[in-house]
Amino acid sequence: MSDENAGQPDPNLDAAQGPGGAPMMMVNAQYVKDLSFENPNAPQSLSQQGEPNVQIAIDVNAEQVADKAFEVSLTLRAEGTAGESQLFIVEIAYAGIFSLGEVPDEYVPPLLYIEAPRQLFPFARAIVADAVRDGGFPPLLMQPVDFMSMYQQRVAQAQAEAGEAPEGGDGGGGNGGDDKQKFEFEL
Repeated sequence: MSDENAGQPDPNLDAAQGPGGAPMMMVNAQYVKDLSFENPNAPQSLSQQGEPNVQIAIDVNAEQVADKAFEVSLTLRAEGTAGESQLFIVEIAYAGIFSLGEVPDEYVPPLLYIEAPRQLFPFARAIVADAVRDGGFPPLLMQPVDFMSMYQQRVAQAQAEAGEAPEGGDGGGGNGGDDKQKFEFEL
């Protein structure tokens, strides 16, 4: 396998480093933007037997806050139920400020919608697990999320919608400056 890639740059290194080995993306701050935990049927819900049914929703947003600086917000919402009974609802918006170095324009959306939430997720997951545990339930241990797959699905969806729209721009799928608009979406 390594022979096939001989002489080609490692895409993982390209995503992490810019010219001269300088980082392409730096984390300047991480913080809880919003946190909510509801235990609507306590104390009865605390005596519930068995594993709850948990539905999880994930959302990623990015907003430019300064030149080459972006706030990326990862929202996790989990609802635990047992039959018809609502056990808990936990929601967190966990954000970070990310500075981008000399990054080609086509790398900006993948960095913001794949790499940034990948870095934020372990912290948000730990806060959710603690909140659920502190609410009287076993900790909610979320599995890692494939942000690349989520991003690729959204890009495909945005391209399909742009292709269906009559005034959808160039429609050719080129890599011109107009493509950046296609990546302004919520995951």
